[in-house]
Amino acid sequence: MAMKNVMGIIYTGERDSYLRELTLMRAIAALPVAGRYRVIDFLVSGLVNSGVKNVGVIMQKNYHSLMDHLGSGKEWDLHGKNDGLYILPPFLTRENVGVYNGSLDALHSNSGYLRRSKQEYVLLCNSLIVFNANFSDMLETHLRSEADVTILYSKSPNLRRPEYGTYFEVNSEGIITDVEIDPTRPRYENACMEVYLLRKDLLMDLVDRGAAHGYHDINRDVFQRMIRDAGIRMAGYEYTDVCYRMDSVQSYFNFNMDVLDARVRHSLFSEEKPVYTKVRDEMPARYLEHARVVNTMVADGCIVDGNVEHSMLFRGVRIGKGARIKNCVIMQDSVIEEDVTLENCILDKQAVIKRGGKLIGPSTYPIVISKDMTI
Repeated sequence: MAMKNVMGIIYTGERDSYLRELTLMRAIAALPVAGRYRVIDFLVSGLVNSGVKNVGVIMQKNYHSLMDHLGSGKEWDLHGKNDGLYILPPFLTRENVGVYNGSLDALHSNSGYLRRSKQEYVLLCNSLIVFNANFSDMLETHLRSEADVTILYSKSPNLRRPEYGTYFEVNSEGIITDVEIDPTRPRYENACMEVYLLRKDLLMDLVDRGAAHGYHDINRDVFQRMIRDAGIRMAGYEYTDVCYRMDSVQSYFNFNMDVLDARVRHSLFSEEKPVYTKVRDEMPARYLEHARVVNTMVADGCIVDGNVEHSMLFRGVRIGKGARIKNCVIMQDSVIEEDVTLENCILDKQAVIKRGGKLIGPSTYPIVISKDMTI
């Protein structure tokens, strides 16, 4: 079956409080990563590369940055006459202030979009995990197994968290036999990547029944009950490539530092699965007389005249003469003036560090400078 018979739904906006200043004005899906991308770029690109033509993005509070980034979907070739990219902002009422209580509530509020879509299958995805997958094999496995729901999972240690996450046991036939949610110590090594493939009519039935019972979370309130009550056949599909969960400042920092590793970078940005993003026309990066750059990703538009080591420079960053930057993530259009020392820091957009400033944080808990802040 062709992937054109599959629609994608991306649910955004959960657990953003754990990223502190980085998500005050944006959803996790809109977080800048890897020099010029956003977290959601990997998921949307994976859907498009797989052949999905209808993608809906369910948004919550602080969605303006994400909506501006996605635009009409032109960069992902999702702006045609048929199907395309659909932005689904929250329906605001006196009771609903723009925050869903869970994925089930979000799907119920957007049931009209589900009903109007022509596709037979749905790929339901969360936006917390960065990975670059082709979902065609997952669809073929789902059809062969005759399962009602197929869930993407990984054995990667990057996804395991104490007291957080969904983990399950998979038997030799690939069928899920047990699920545990938010365990203190996960017993199973199979971590759910929160990507679910199922028929659209089944999803709508589950959403309607869940809403009627006052349920909110599709993992805890629907899928876990299904496995326990043995009412629906659920299969697992293992994802074996690199993946990262964006649920804390440390995990965000570690991901950007890991991308400096060629093995990780080539896995995420392969020729067969390109990652698309919003285009910003800039001049190439310039390295001035005193520049010394080692193991650093430097985006277009940067002007460097200092020492930069093992760091991530986004578009338009300026590094002054005599500055010493090490193990830092510096976002778009930030300015580091002369003789500044930064180590283990994350600077949000348009941050300015004045001449002679010094910020050194521990690698396990990097210093975060908010957007537009001057120090």
